[in-house]
Amino acid sequence: MIGSPVNILFKQLIDFDKSIPQPVYIQVAQQIINAIQRGYLTKGTLLPGTRVFGQLLKIHRNTAVAIYEELASQGWVEIIPNKGTFILEPELKTAKIKATSQKINQAYNYAKTTGFPFQKSFHLASTTQLTDAKYIINDGKPDLRLHPVHQFSRWYSAAMNRKTLIKKWNRANESSYSLFQTQLSNYLNATRGFHIKPNNLISTRSTEMSLYIVSQLLIKQNDVVLVGQLSNYAANMIFQQAGATIKTIPVDANGLDIDYIRKHFIKGSIRCIYICAHRDYPTMVKLSVERRLALMQLAAAYGFAIIEDDYDYDFQFEGSAMLPMASADVNGMVIYLGKLGQSLFPSFQTGFVIAPENLISEAKNYLQLLDAQGDLIQQQMLSELINEGEIYRLMKKNIIIYKQRRDCLCKLLTQYFSEIAQWEIPAGGLAIWLQFQQHISLVKLAEEAEKHDLFLPKTVLYQDKNTCAIRFGFGHLDLEEIETVIKKLKSAYNKVTE
Repeated sequence: MIGSPVNILFKQLIDFDKSIPQPVYIQVAQQIINAIQRGYLTKGTLLPGTRVFGQLLKIHRNTAVAIYEELASQGWVEIIPNKGTFILEPELKTAKIKATSQKINQAYNYAKTTGFPFQKSFHLASTTQLTDAKYIINDGKPDLRLHPVHQFSRWYSAAMNRKTLIKKWNRANESSYSLFQTQLSNYLNATRGFHIKPNNLISTRSTEMSLYIVSQLLIKQNDVVLVGQLSNYAANMIFQQAGATIKTIPVDANGLDIDYIRKHFIKGSIRCIYICAHRDYPTMVKLSVERRLALMQLAAAYGFAIIEDDYDYDFQFEGSAMLPMASADVNGMVIYLGKLGQSLFPSFQTGFVIAPENLISEAKNYLQLLDAQGDLIQQQMLSELINEGEIYRLMKKNIIIYKQRRDCLCKLLTQYFSEIAQWEIPAGGLAIWLQFQQHISLVKLAEEAEKHDLFLPKTVLYQDKNTCAIRFGFGHLDLEEIETVIKKLKSAYNKVTE
């Protein structure tokens, strides 16, 4: 039986890798399905018994049983007691594909390039970099380890078991607003000083999705968009992809220079301006109250929109978070972008847009095109977490931890970098703007840091004739890791400045 044609075929064609996350029984089952699709195994073929099959592939018999059960559950084989396991012909028969006798997983040589032209986008070039370094400095992301895994499982299971969930899926186009939209608007009214109704907001998958939709509504080719001198690279990519001409505005200790806008631009020449609600990205500078008022007055006079991105509202360590400009906008000039659930797993976070009803109505058309179904389970769960106060409790618990990490970082910076760099202790947020007094090559610093097992992505490095700084995100590092990272960064700095 070991030397039968089917067994020889299995030995030649099936290969698996125990080091990858995918279970062996799934790997093998997929390759057998591939063999059936290609016509190597025809209808009625008797497969070897599980004991022989296990010997062929040098796997445990229980794994062989799992392979056959997986094939049977998908309808590729029939297991007949006391007779054996037989190949079935699938209902949707596909054309047979002839291939060389190499491993089934390697039978395809898929084309690397298209046979037709298409439009490339320079503005959307990926900023992703790969590294094997153990430690990473990011631009200010939260720590996934702080998220309560067991509670999430309970919340998710409860949301899945709600009888109302099926009703929502079957009646996705109801005219009334959902419980989630109502809960979200009430929550934002209570926490951020708004006076909105569900018809003033849409929820999206992320802030980037929100900004993309808004840019499609606002921006035409060559429209002028104003951003800070140093600004959010992701937002800039979205604006440029929409056809905008980006103009930069100086930023000082009080935030964006509103007088500069007044002096260098005229009414009707600006389409919109992008600002951060609390802390400028990347410098962490707060826009002063006086300049906020001046900006809103200028927007009303010049007729441009203000896009207010509140990317880190959940992380306020000292004092109260400043209320968004949008909460005091009586002229309908501000479009507010926010996040909910930054103390939750990323897949359970949601973005949202708040704006006057006529713009939201149009934004819904884009959202319907991009994400018609949405995530009803996520919305169900978030509704309950808002109602039970869990969102607020998680946020408060994590703020204590992040504040400790900020203080630890500042203490270590004082110890190791006080004579070579300067920084301000932020009242909130998960990053520090670290400015080097000596203009060094940040690219060389990143290269040297990686030799020390520390990765500095290019998206946190800011260097021009006036700037030599790092946006140092600390939220994802615990106290011990912060100390290790600081020591590695100092070693790399010393090497570069030798």
